[in-house]
Amino acid sequence: MRIAMIGTGYVGLVSGACFSEFGLDVTCIDKDDDKITRLQNGEIPIFEPGLEQLVKTNAAAGRLTFSTDLVGAVNQADAVFIAVGTPSRRGDGHADLSYVYAAAEEVAQAIDHYTVIVTKSTVPVGTGREVERIIRTARPDAEFDVASNPEFLREGSAINDFMRPDRVVIGAETDRAKDVLRQLYRVLYLIETPILFTAIETSELIKYAANTFLATKISFINEIANLCEKVGADVHDVAKGIGLDGRIGKKFLHAGPGYGGSCFPKDTLALVKTAQQYESPLRIVEAVVDVNEKRKSSMVSRIFDACGGSVSGKTVAILGLTFKPNTDDMRDSPSLPVVAALLEAGARVQAYDPEGMEEAKALMPDVVYCSDAYATMEGADVLTIVTEWNEFRSLDLDRVKKSLSAPIIVDLRNIYSPADMKQAGFEYHCVGRPLATRSPQ
Repeated sequence: MRIAMIGTGYVGLVSGACFSEFGLDVTCIDKDDDKITRLQNGEIPIFEPGLEQLVKTNAAAGRLTFSTDLVGAVNQADAVFIAVGTPSRRGDGHADLSYVYAAAEEVAQAIDHYTVIVTKSTVPVGTGREVERIIRTARPDAEFDVASNPEFLREGSAINDFMRPDRVVIGAETDRAKDVLRQLYRVLYLIETPILFTAIETSELIKYAANTFLATKISFINEIANLCEKVGADVHDVAKGIGLDGRIGKKFLHAGPGYGGSCFPKDTLALVKTAQQYESPLRIVEAVVDVNEKRKSSMVSRIFDACGGSVSGKTVAILGLTFKPNTDDMRDSPSLPVVAALLEAGARVQAYDPEGMEEAKALMPDVVYCSDAYATMEGADVLTIVTEWNEFRSLDLDRVKKSLSAPIIVDLRNIYSPADMKQAGFEYHCVGRPLATRSPQ
């Protein structure tokens, strides 16, 4: 079977490469000539562990190709996936669907045989119906079905998430469309992956509901962390205690500077806007969005407090800039408002991130970017850990102390033990944890 994947961003590139690994013939399409040329030359525009080798292997096998020719790719495809961006619209928070609808219009002119058009992008309820209307209006003679197949890929582990997912959700309403999609995911049937067929609107809402629930867990544990600091409890133990409850689960119960990235911020906001549009407000989700925004400013206050109330004229070392480890994605990263506030308050900011600095330089040009973690600390008045990359988890504490002008660490990810840091002679500020006299279990 043949697939045309429209869009070579994170979702399109990962999904296209993984489908080709399933043995399908995949053409990834993009309007950006330079990007397609780079991909044809084996250059991967994003950092995702394992993706470069996956692309290289399947391109060499002839199963994965890259092109700007949408018409040629669609003409040969059994299924066309729309995997373009749906960013938040400036000013109102609604998802910007202009790229999705533009792709639908182009597909309408290109299809010349029965084709399943699948929305892979994260789109609000009703988008699939609008895609169908656009194509039907432009080509009343065309033979096609529209389906929804949301992605559930975590940056940093996306390939495994695609290859061995918890579930596959498919919104399709004709037996013919379902049969095509079953064939595409046949490899997953063989390993007994749950595949849920629903109405298109249900599939679209499942994606938003899933992301919003996870974002809710993050905001919940961050509020619990605030209470822990007031009463002397340890948020790590609280999270473990509730996470062992099978009804709750331990994932996404890690206190920190709040959620970021390409999904949670825009998806929670888009769901709020959709609910308001249908006069069915989601008060819990509205609170989640509000808590997360306030969380970022509270993180800045922790750095100010560690520096005696002011960072003016001081050097702040920042370790980690991306919104999470194992990605180069800076979208809505907590580091952005933190660094902006520090610079505005008169601090000199030195930073290091293993993968995100090239993108960060365009967003934060006034930061001094360093070659490694220890160079970042040199002469700094305080060290702040913003992203929990593995290489930051086992720093040489003696070297850290010698590099800093004062032994002060603000750990926004709780990757060290308060007791160990106290014993090592650091003034250690963390999230939701007392300066314990014991190491955590």
